[in-house]
Amino acid sequence: MKVNQTAALSPPLLAQAQQLGEHIARLRTARRMKQFEAALRAGISRNTAYRLEHGDPGVAMGQVLRYIDAIAPTLISQHLRERTQRVRSMTAAELKELDF
Repeated sequence: MKVNQTAALSPPLLAQAQQLGEHIARLRTARRMKQFEAALRAGISRNTAYRLEHGDPGVAMGQVLRYIDAIAPTLISQHLRERTQRVRSMTAAELKELDF
């Protein structure tokens, strides 16, 4: 069954999705790249790029990442390099706090 992502999200999350889309659109325009060029580089349709830039929460995460990588490839590779840190295990008290 297909779920309408816009109806399923709370208003604050919808606002965050729209903000993300606006940031991505500003990044693309700052790079002086047309929307169809970025979509072509990312391997998505121009309609999907339009939906992404307008904060449609139904766009798949993989498409979002490919679009960002097509606009600014150094952003994702830099983020991946920064994430190569070890993560400590949670204490019993921290785990109990998260248990609901």
